[in-house]
Amino acid sequence: MTQSMPDPRLDVRGAVDLSSFGRPTAPPPGAPGGAPAASGVVEDVTTETFPALVDRSREVPVVALLWIATDEAIARFGALLGTIVESYGGRLLLARIDVQEHPTIGQAFQVQGVPTVVAILGGQPVPLFQGAADEAQVREVLDQVLTAAESNGITGRVAGTGEPEEAEAPAPEPELPPLHAAAYEAIESGDLDAAIAAYSQALKEDPRDAQAAAGLANVQLLARTASANLAEVRDAAAQRPDDVDAQLAAADLDLAGGHVEDALGRLLDLVPRVGGDERETLRLRLLDYFAILGQEDPRVGPARRRLATALY
Repeated sequence: MTQSMPDPRLDVRGAVDLSSFGRPTAPPPGAPGGAPAASGVVEDVTTETFPALVDRSREVPVVALLWIATDEAIARFGALLGTIVESYGGRLLLARIDVQEHPTIGQAFQVQGVPTVVAILGGQPVPLFQGAADEAQVREVLDQVLTAAESNGITGRVAGTGEPEEAEAPAPEPELPPLHAAAYEAIESGDLDAAIAAYSQALKEDPRDAQAAAGLANVQLLARTASANLAEVRDAAAQRPDDVDAQLAAADLDLAGGHVEDALGRLLDLVPRVGGDERETLRLRLLDYFAILGQEDPRVGPARRRLATALY
């Protein structure tokens, strides 16, 4: 089997030479003050059970922690590593091996200091790092282990962990009113006139139908900009800054292109400079823009206030 092995290249510190003595001790795993007891995706492995662990690595990626379980600092790191592995939902198995209790395993891995972390994939050891790494470093390495395992078809899970819960299916969208549905169908078929007629009828039946108002304003914007020549519209707006029709056409293209502030500002700047029917035309177009954007859009409130000031 060809392995695509992780290459973490960590520069971590904190490894304890196996010949050192006199370090603070901790209770054994499971006792108060010690590392958590083995359970779920965490197993304590002995010389006798090690061959079975190697066999399991052909189905589930194994992360082997070679440690001294009663060393205080190493026990803290072992607890952190166990918590991280648990967060992978059974996609990894953490095998803890006390090299003082089972020195032949440590010798097989040529361990010079503890903690040492080694992956076992398909029966083959993959050195990861030596010393106590932080959570971000550990997760980066474990992600690489999973990538290598998946590329070699090692995708099993630890028994009893199950598949992750599926996200709850979203609630079905409410059925559209008939006229709204007719408008959508007309838009999809490219018949903008029919869509305008459907939304207009919906507003006639219920003038408070905000969705119909927004839909109508959107479709009318599409109709106005469908055949517009961008260069010509921009040039006309630049040449005639006080021409309402020229500025309306440019504002439509601004809004259709996502330049909301430009569209609003262009028309709001013009409102105080014109009067009569032209001012009313600008007011109505701005109200259409507000409907398209929606009242929750943070740009609508300030624009409404500015329009009111300009009008009154």
